[in-house]
Amino acid sequence: MVEAITVKRRGALDHRLETINGVSLQPAKPARRVSLRAEPDGLAPLSKALGLDLPTKPKTSALADGRSALWLGPDEWLVIDESEDAEPLKDLAEVTVLHSAVDISHRNVAIIVSGSKAADVINAGCPQDLGLQAFPVGACSRTVLGKIEIVLLRTAPDTFRVECWRSFADYAFSYLSDAARGV
Repeated sequence: MVEAITVKRRGALDHRLETINGVSLQPAKPARRVSLRAEPDGLAPLSKALGLDLPTKPKTSALADGRSALWLGPDEWLVIDESEDAEPLKDLAEVTVLHSAVDISHRNVAIIVSGSKAADVINAGCPQDLGLQAFPVGACSRTVLGKIEIVLLRTAPDTFRVECWRSFADYAFSYLSDAARGV
């Protein structure tokens, strides 16, 4: 008789968790991610399917029921859903307007950087102005950290979500860890 084997995927950063100089670095919980592209005339039905209004202004995001949509460009969003039963791709599959929705859940990981000096730690390798006036809660952008591309989202006055490709996760975590030692 054949026995079923259950395989559990390990996260790229499961072994990492640090607090240095009051700055906490920890892997974000697993999430579904969708790269969404669409023209302006498709936003209403896509927003309805996702249960949130897709943002249309640079550096903005929308959040509803554990699902976020981050504006990355005039026709591009990153949808992140941390709900356990999340199926954003399935929700978008029923929409008949022209759009592209690609599951990138296994490509990306995220690091949560929090603490009173979180912005300083990220600014050690990111040229983005992270002052609350220029980058308020809910602000997001595609930018760089050291030598890698990231998507940055401010989730609270002292908390950021750093999204990066899985293959760069250890580099990003180490970079942020080193930067925290210097603040």
